[in-house]
Amino acid sequence: MTLRQITLRVNGQDYTGQAEVRKTLADFIREDCGLTGTHLGCEHGVCGACTILMNGEAVRSCLLFAVQAEGTELMTVEGLADGDQLHPIQQAYWEHHALQCGFCTPGFLMTTYDFLRDTPHPSEREIREGLAGNLCRCTGYQNIVKAVAAAAKTLSAGARLEPAWAVRQRTAAGPAHPPARAAGAATAAGEDGSLPSRRPRRSTQARRTKKNPTARKAPGRQRRPKR
Repeated sequence: MTLRQITLRVNGQDYTGQAEVRKTLADFIREDCGLTGTHLGCEHGVCGACTILMNGEAVRSCLLFAVQAEGTELMTVEGLADGDQLHPIQQAYWEHHALQCGFCTPGFLMTTYDFLRDTPHPSEREIREGLAGNLCRCTGYQNIVKAVAAAAKTLSAGARLEPAWAVRQRTAAGPAHPPARAAGAATAAGEDGSLPSRRPRRSTQARRTKKNPTARKAPGRQRRPKR
């Protein structure tokens, strides 16, 4: 059995473990990361219960090997809520009774997250089409569709789709470019922080003359005399 070391980031936290090369990503998330919110139903990519986000895109984790997720950033259903505070999508599912046994719910929630991010103002038809890849055996789909519509309304009114942990990490990291610019400015500045004065640029003819004193501007094209 060949083991590979796998390092990935789930819900903003780094995880490292060793897994057999044919171990599925869903099993790695549940067994090695200890995040059992991702459920395994058909294990053939049909029911959608194992849906997670990989680098921001919804995927079926039962169809991927764990080694394929090396270095990626994942988001599972555990990443939606902020402690005891439900995510607006979870709150909408709760208020509209969009779950019964709850086995398929993690997959529906992650699919809804991905769907509403790309389609913030969906029609009922678009909701049904967006959820068509997820199966529910007990609740039915009417209340799920109502919950997604309600979540879309809440998010459009100003609620935040991005999870709280992601916002905190983005805020702590700060803007992406200013540090590099600051480093460049520090290199250009003197020890006292003052910028060096720039030497006046020589004209093109002056630089050419300095490099080769015999060089002169090439004469322009001469016209033939008229007959």
